[in-house]
Formats: sequence, structure tokens, C-alpha cells
Amino acid sequence: MNSSRIAAVTAIAGVVFVSFLVIAHSRNVRHPTQSDPIKVGFQVGERAPDFELRSLNGDALRLSSLRGQPVLLNFWGTWCAPCRVEMPWLVQLDQAYRAQGLQIVGVAMDSGATQEVALFARQRGVEYHVLLGNSSIADDYGGVRFMPQSFFINRDGNITKTTTGLTDKKDLEDGIKALL
Repeated sequence: MNSSRIAAVTAIAGVVFVSFLVIAHSRNVRHPTQSDPIKVGFQVGERAPDFELRSLNGDALRLSSLRGQPVLLNFWGTWCAPCRVEMPWLVQLDQAYRAQGLQIVGVAMDSGATQEVALFARQRGVEYHVLLGNSSIADDYGGVRFMPQSFFINRDGNITKTTTGLTDKKDLEDGIKALL
């Protein structure tokens, strides 16, 4: 046999062997069933994962302490261009709906830049809660891969709606009105 035939036979044998391993492994892997689901993130209608984070002034805020009030939980970053567009809307919505009990909670996903986050929020007139986030809270909320990301949480603490990426002010306001 010449070397090209040997190479071809070896390649085919390798593909057959790898296919055999994949099939054998898939028969031995335990797949989740309806009674054994893998939990990733959250589902609309479920209770919002509780957390405790530090605010810009160092005080701790626990999400469950806001139970009984509608909450707009917003993940953002100072480096996030869409977040910069959305933040003035959140400031306006906070001013318009705070008297009706709305609590806006901004979770800054900047790594260790408390002073930068504080300056950023102050320059934009933010008066709602600004907390310093971390990877653990992001994981609890499904990874928070695209920002801004908002979770609308009703008075019972359940997530009623989510938005990912830049939406528009009307969409945010409609979500808030549904909470009220």
C-alpha cells in the first residue's frame, strides 16, 4: 500500500473510532429529565434571586428589603454606550414614579471602580439606588451578558418582565406601569 492509502485508511479509522466514543459516551451520560431540570438563571414569574450588595456610600441593600414595592432592577456599566443612552430615561422615570412607590435599583457592573461609578451617577443626576455588582449577582440573574439589562419585579418579589440591551423609554415605562 502506498503512503496516501495508508493515510486515508488511518483517517477513516480515526473518524470511526471517535464516532464510536461519542455514541458510547452519550449512552452513559445522565440527561436531565422533567423531574430533574438543570437550573440556569431565572424564569419570568419566578421570585427574583435575593442578594445583598453595597451602595456607593458603603451601605448594604438587600433586594428582599424592598418586598412590597415595585422594583426596576437595572444592570449597567459606565463603559456601556447603550447604558449611557438609557440612564437619563431611568432618572426621568424615577422622578415620575417614585411617589407611587417605584424603587429603581441600578447595579453597576464596573470592576472595583467605586469612585468612577459615583462620579458617573452624580454627573447624570441619578438619585435612585446604585449598587456595586459582581459576577455572583450576574450569575444569579442568568449571566447578564448584554447590558443594559432590566428586571421588572412586582410587589411580591416576582420577575414579571425583562429587557436586554437598549430598548426605548416607552418600553421601560410600560413595564413600570404594569408593576404599579
